[in-house]
Amino acid sequence: MAMDANEIERRIKAALPDARIEIRDLAGDGDHYAATVISEQFRGKSRVQQHQLVYAALQGDMGGALHALALQTGVPD
Repeated sequence: MAMDANEIERRIKAALPDARIEIRDLAGDGDHYAATVISEQFRGKSRVQQHQLVYAALQGDMGGALHALALQTGVPD
């Protein structure tokens, strides 16, 4: 079963409450998404560490219920 964009956003917000999140369905199939996540919690962390925080928020569903997620992360200006 695919994960919808609202569920992705809900899980990221639960882990990163200050995050600004934009999610796009890339293929229209509810299975391939791109997300931009901006959070102060990323400050001082490498891009890999930032992505790990987002993947951890998805509670192991990456590669399962969520097939593909292209991530862009950053800190607020």
